[in-house]
Amino acid sequence: MAMPFVAGNWKMNTSISEAIKLAKMLRSALSGIDRVTRVVCPPFISLAGVAAEFAGSAVKIGAQNMHTEPRGAFTGEISGAMLQDVCEYVILGHSERRQLLGETDSFINAKIRAAMELRLIPILCVGETLEEREMGNANAVVAMQIQKGLRELTAVEIGRSVLAYEPVWAIGTGRAATPEMAQEIMGSMRDELGRLARTEIAARVPLLYGGSVNAENALELAAQQDVDGALVGGASLNASDFAAIAKAFATRA
Repeated sequence: MAMPFVAGNWKMNTSISEAIKLAKMLRSALSGIDRVTRVVCPPFISLAGVAAEFAGSAVKIGAQNMHTEPRGAFTGEISGAMLQDVCEYVILGHSERRQLLGETDSFINAKIRAAMELRLIPILCVGETLEEREMGNANAVVAMQIQKGLRELTAVEIGRSVLAYEPVWAIGTGRAATPEMAQEIMGSMRDELGRLARTEIAARVPLLYGGSVNAENALELAAQQDVDGALVGGASLNASDFAAIAKAFATRA
């Protein structure tokens, strides 16, 4: 069984001073919550300061994105090599980047392979649009994103990954998938990982649900067999709400 896992994606929120203040509150709120991996992913400009606030704690730091190349003439980009000193995790393939910035499965796969080379742990995001769900294609779309996103990875590397199911229609809308809907897709995700690697490896890969996760629905999600944790957006900007979500998933351990 995968270790329970919650990650907070702060997205394009908080100034540096606001991020430091939030990190202080989160450190206090998350203390004593054991048996669950806790990760915070602030904006790039705040990574170093937030990492310093969590130094000596069990809370891990993640980035929200990275480029495929370790260095070069890519104005405005951040490389994995730049992240190594402050991060263990990096979110890749988020639907906002797929939809708003045109990132393709092949580009996301290149980022994942680059992250693996640098020993960063990718959090690969997958999920269907409302149109794809209504056409009955949700499982097929998610399976294809997994296949393309993890292309050329070894079974061992797949075992080092984290996957997040974020139905596009539920992100930031207040409309979450029901726990049963999440379980249906995420059970299929586990099966797909088993085909790409091995069943015993797939069982250990944390599968996170993302899309309007909050303190109210976290316990119901945590009760599902293949929902190991959550990738939390808006609620991660509130220390008590994020801690409540972490506590909900700690009950799985």
